[in-house]
Amino acid sequence: MVDLKKPITSVSIVHCNNYADVKPAVASSLELIGGLDSIIHPGDRVLLKVNLLSARPPEDAVTTHPSVVSAVVELVQDVGGIPIVGDGAGMIHPGATAEALEVSGIKKVAEELGAEIANFDVAGYGKVDIPNGKQLTTVYMAKPVLEADVIITLPKLKTHELTLFTGAVKSMFGAVPAKVRKAAHALGKNDIFSQAVVDIFSVRPPELAIMDGVVGMEGDGPSRGDPVDVGVIMASENCVALDMVASGLIGFEPNEIVTSTDAAKRGLGPSMPEEVILLGDPIEDVLIEFERPGQASYAAAPAFLIKYLGRFYSMKPRIDQDKCHKCGACIENCPTGAIELPYPIKIDDELCVQCYSCFELCPHNSIVIKKSLLARMIKR
Repeated sequence: MVDLKKPITSVSIVHCNNYADVKPAVASSLELIGGLDSIIHPGDRVLLKVNLLSARPPEDAVTTHPSVVSAVVELVQDVGGIPIVGDGAGMIHPGATAEALEVSGIKKVAEELGAEIANFDVAGYGKVDIPNGKQLTTVYMAKPVLEADVIITLPKLKTHELTLFTGAVKSMFGAVPAKVRKAAHALGKNDIFSQAVVDIFSVRPPELAIMDGVVGMEGDGPSRGDPVDVGVIMASENCVALDMVASGLIGFEPNEIVTSTDAAKRGLGPSMPEEVILLGDPIEDVLIEFERPGQASYAAAPAFLIKYLGRFYSMKPRIDQDKCHKCGACIENCPTGAIELPYPIKIDDELCVQCYSCFELCPHNSIVIKKSLLARMIKR
């Protein structure tokens, strides 16, 4: 029996078999849950948090499709919002986000529509406490996330080798810099890694989630799986509710997705499907059994071994003193104060979060990346 004292949220489901038809599908999914004008006020700065895992073309189904981004940008503009398209790529190396924005086609549609683009790697990070964090008690979070009036996350419907499913809750993992993501992955196991993901999500849950399920990814997602036609757009004002429905749609039981169950325990969303109202097309018409992911190779290792090996993987920025012009650009743009005077300038490894903004913003190319042996081997 449903606990009527708990808030009941809704998830809309709309058929969409082709990205050419995605804008009316997105618009319909939003109208079903109350419309954008119930969330966005004229003049609001609205961050569209895309899924920008790596530099892959749209047809690979790794990133949010640019047609979905285009549709949401236009709809946000229609209600007077100021759209900002942003993310930080999941691949950890300098320039990864800029490259992913280009190759995914997201940069192109954002520019064509006059939307701002927020590359989290260079936009800066702010330090945030997580009072009730289970694995993380303090993180650095991208300033576009902290400063937005409204956040709309645009996850891709995909499997995940560690968490089984990746959706709206996991999408906010891209809001933290490389060092935080590395520390979370070093936890190694689904349950504790998922708790770290929810810790990050809890800092700033989006006001709205719109899932790109026109073409999803099954098997060894989030990047090594196979594209699969699903033909659906889903939307909800609650990310946990959306993930619960989306993961069930592709064959997972509610208790299998730890990011959802842990978020529910913290009061961030519903704890059972019965607490979610489904609107739009019948879910029975779009149910599909995704091929499940294999276990990530590192997840099979003992947790202590994963953490130990993680110490030997590093990509740290360093200053080439012979090239340094002492202009101070790196000091000015470092979000954590890890780079300080006097000259010769040095980088404090304890404070460095490996966002690589110094590398990308140095006007004289005097920042180099020192890779550990393990990092060089993996890169090859």
